[in-house]
Parts: sequence; C-alpha cells; structure tokens
Amino acid sequence: MYPPEPWQLRGQMYLSLFLIPKSDAPPLPEVLGAAVRPFTVGGRVAVGAAWVSYEPGGVLHYKELLSAVLVHERGRPRVSITDIWVDSVASREGGRRLWGIPKELATFALDAESEPLVDATITAPEASAPFVSALIRLKNRLPGRFPLGFTVAQQLADQVRRTPVRGRAGLRTASAAWRPDPGGPLGYLAGRRPVLSLAVTDFWLVFGRSAEDRARSRSPR
Repeated sequence: MYPPEPWQLRGQMYLSLFLIPKSDAPPLPEVLGAAVRPFTVGGRVAVGAAWVSYEPGGVLHYKELLSAVLVHERGRPRVSITDIWVDSVASREGGRRLWGIPKELATFALDAESEPLVDATITAPEASAPFVSALIRLKNRLPGRFPLGFTVAQQLADQVRRTPVRGRAGLRTASAAWRPDPGGPLGYLAGRRPVLSLAVTDFWLVFGRSAEDRARSRSPR
C-alpha cells in the first residue's frame, strides 16, 4: 500500500516560522513529551508550518500541510510533527505506520502558476469551506543549492521514533499571509504573523533509513 523506507521525494515547500506562547502551542504526545523539550525564544515556542508539493520523480507525489514544533533532546535538535494532512492514502498509511507521523486526509488547492504568488487552501473531508488558506509571495532567489539535514522525532506506539531526513534544495526569500480558521485544528496560528518565511525550491530528500542502516543501528557495538 505504501513504499518501504527510505522515501526519496522531490518537490517544493513553502515554510513559515512562528513564535507562539507556550500556553497556545500544540501539545506533544506523552511519551514524546517526556523525551524532548520545545525550543523557546523569549518564552515562546518555535513552530514551523509548511505547504508541500511532492512532485513526480519521487516514490510518491501528493500535497501536504504540516505544523511542527522545534524541540531538542538532550541538546540535540529535533522536529516533532503535531498536525499534518495529505491527499494520498499511501502517504497517510506509510507516515503513520513507519514513523508515527499523525497524517490525516484532506483536499488541497495549491496554485503556484501565478508566480511570484502561491495560493494555497486545504479543506477537510465533507467540509464546505477551507480550514486554512495562505497567500505566499516569492521574492529573491539565493544563489546555489543548500544541504538539508534534520531528524524527525515522533511517538510510535510507546516508543520515540527518530527518523533522519537528508537532501538538497534551492532557497528563496518569501512573505506569507496565513489565514487559519480560529476554531480549526491550526487555530493556534490564527492572528499571528510568521517571523520568517522561505520557499524551499526543487528539493530532493531522503526520508528514513535503508534496511542496512536499520540493521547496523540495532547491532551491538
């Protein structure tokens, strides 16, 4: 039903970083929350939200909206995805079963044809109106391509699953106006402006470990 890990993926990402009071930040599952702590800036939690278009050339192509808390585990940076929607059953099932990523299904409209503007909306199944929309304005393209590297930490059953992500991408500066429904699942972003927005362009990435890497990590040292 879904590809084995690692997933090799290509596409475009439109990312914004928010600083949210601790009392309003999305909670972490119990087991994960005992292992990691949110990064804070001036008493506010760093939360990233991103629209992603995974394009042909990778193992799956689909649309995605996610929100993630930036955390650390004994000083080591991690990303913990708290809310995420996709328009692919294979992606939903693989994300949940392989890595503990709590993917849900939704319907997307992600229009990047009117560059420099990108218009994005997402609607829950059987709903008549979007619960999040955004208008992103692309700006300067930074020269070169940049390495991507981070670790996603999620709760899978009663354990913490740590998954490496590696790749390369171009970068563009951007501005973004997010319009989440205050009563919806991303209501904690309502009325807030991102402190930073970027377009991660023409990325390729590898999400997860190969069978050999998983066997090596389990072997005694």
